[in-house]
Amino acid sequence: MKKSKVMDGNQVEQFIHELLIVTQVNHRNVVKLLGCFFESEVPELVYEYIPNGMLFKHIQKPLSWLTREHRLRIAIETASALSYLHSAASIPIIHRDVKSANILLDANYVAKMADSSALRLVSLDQTQVTTLVQGTLGHLDP
Repeated sequence: MKKSKVMDGNQVEQFIHELLIVTQVNHRNVVKLLGCFFESEVPELVYEYIPNGMLFKHIQKPLSWLTREHRLRIAIETASALSYLHSAASIPIIHRDVKSANILLDANYVAKMADSSALRLVSLDQTQVTTLVQGTLGHLDP
């Protein structure tokens, strides 16, 4: 579940923006939105449960179980999700915060892109996109 601590005008706008984008996304390597609640103090988004957590935690372990083949498969699945978002979604979507902490691993260790708050829609008639830097300050994955 994703829930804001405080609901001000800016938070409402971000929530609506995120909801508009994630309802358009349907790809096996992107975390799925299951529903939302509007009856509580602050709106809440409910996403599918991803039991094995962030890729970041798995690659930081000294004795990681991730072989070169596992890492390659995860990279391909992540690239597939990004390709879908950029090119195959009904309206192109840019992620803006791709890093190992935003790649989750499901029960079968299949990669799922997360952090839909960093997504941005791109109009079909746009040939160039300018956007603000998004994500973790001082950190940029290659």
